[in-house]
Amino acid sequence: MKDDPDTGDIQAVATYLENLQDSFCAGLAQMDPAGTFHEDAWQRGSGGGGRTRVMVDGKVFESAGVNYSRVHGDALPPSATADRRGLEGCSFLAMGVSLVIHPLNPYVPTSHCNVRFFSAQNNEEGENPIWWFGGGFDLTPYYPFEEDILHWHRTIKAACDPFGDDIYPRYKQWCDEYFFLKHRNETRGVGGLFYDDLNEGGFQRCFEFTRSIGDHYLPAYLPIVEKRKDMAFGEREREFQWYRRGRYVEFNLVYDRGTLFGLQSGGRTESILMSLPRHVSWRYDWQPEPGSPEARLHEFLKPRDYLTELA
Repeated sequence: MKDDPDTGDIQAVATYLENLQDSFCAGLAQMDPAGTFHEDAWQRGSGGGGRTRVMVDGKVFESAGVNYSRVHGDALPPSATADRRGLEGCSFLAMGVSLVIHPLNPYVPTSHCNVRFFSAQNNEEGENPIWWFGGGFDLTPYYPFEEDILHWHRTIKAACDPFGDDIYPRYKQWCDEYFFLKHRNETRGVGGLFYDDLNEGGFQRCFEFTRSIGDHYLPAYLPIVEKRKDMAFGEREREFQWYRRGRYVEFNLVYDRGTLFGLQSGGRTESILMSLPRHVSWRYDWQPEPGSPEARLHEFLKPRDYLTELA
């Protein structure tokens, strides 16, 4: 992360993020007219607040949460300074939109998106703020379809291409490494992109890239939902979906930086944990039957060059 005195138009970032939450909710509601978003506007006692919107028991989405937050405080929590020791004790501003979708149909993947902005400042030395953007999105199928994965990664690449030929492969690899369950030795799904500490090239360019990521999420995800939401499924597929959701919970509670930041910074617990599915299960040492559709998932739980392999 590099210092840069150009902090840019922070209010423009906040406005974009608020509008992005609106756009996400509108797109999901159009896909699932039976679902209704409930909104909670909340305030954080030590600074800032946000609005959380959650849809439950739709015909397409079992649960879908879209959260906007803008919080500030006198000191960054440990999760934000673990790799940034120079920022310990700095005041901060953090804002972002996070989205997690758990569909009803097991043939529709779970998916996540997050875009965020941070600014930190040393209160004693009067230095210029240090700022950075971060974000990404990933796809977690239970019954993977190669054409869906190819569409997903092609859309991600299209979001990255205007900013350099190296951006997609770099951030795709970062996603594979970040969304990885070390104790299971498997990826959370088929990847996507992940980036953090972004301030190279100046505020405006970093903001443009973050907008590109946010704006490409629905075009990447909703066509997959449309294609799979009406596929027939039974108890077997539903039980497997619940079992695999257990891996999602494990990642979010053990590794996810956003979850840790929210809890350590005194954020709203209900909003932070909206990422967890309504229905989930664990089975002791369960293994899918060799050759079954469930066993096929393991072919995709490792980093792969999907654009080359599936094209």
